[in-house]
Amino acid sequence: MNSELSSIIESLIFTAESPLSTDRICELLDEFERDQIKSALAETVTHYQGRGGGFELVEVAGGWQFRTRPALHSYVTRHIKTRTSKFSQSALETLAIVAYRQPITRAEVEHLRGVDCGGVLKSLLEKHMVRILGKKDIPGRPLIYGTSKEFLEIFGLKDLKSLPTLREIQALDEQPQYERQEELQLEPERSFPLENVLPFE
Repeated sequence: MNSELSSIIESLIFTAESPLSTDRICELLDEFERDQIKSALAETVTHYQGRGGGFELVEVAGGWQFRTRPALHSYVTRHIKTRTSKFSQSALETLAIVAYRQPITRAEVEHLRGVDCGGVLKSLLEKHMVRILGKKDIPGRPLIYGTSKEFLEIFGLKDLKSLPTLREIQALDEQPQYERQEELQLEPERSFPLENVLPFE
């Protein structure tokens, strides 16, 4: 990775507070063609993948960001005690419903969960996992919710299409399928004369 453009892009992404989209990079570097920028991005990604270092350049939440390699996370957490957001079971269930069914209203979430979700949705809004997309054009004009960019960042998703499918989630719970081994063909039992049987004393 020797090109000046790749170095410029690397410095922009490194200093950005959040993932930097390709469009934003093109805006910042209007003296370069879009194809040149995309090519330089691909070159930078390949460079970091090939070096096998402690971090890599990945596309997440609609933009580009340097991230530590997943295989090294356990070592990184020994050094950095991050304040991780802890989610309750109800918060995770609500977040999953919003992620897969968005745009969705509070009433629709509550119908699916069977319980009141007002407090949980408020908590998810405060943690910037969920955002208000607008109001639904029905009587009462209820708010409609969807996931945020921060949601994609925290879960390391490029976009909503990167969410695991129902089939992939179900596969996690399935027991591994072992190949059935055919029964060995044993010789028919032989009959032994009774005098050969030793009596127990």
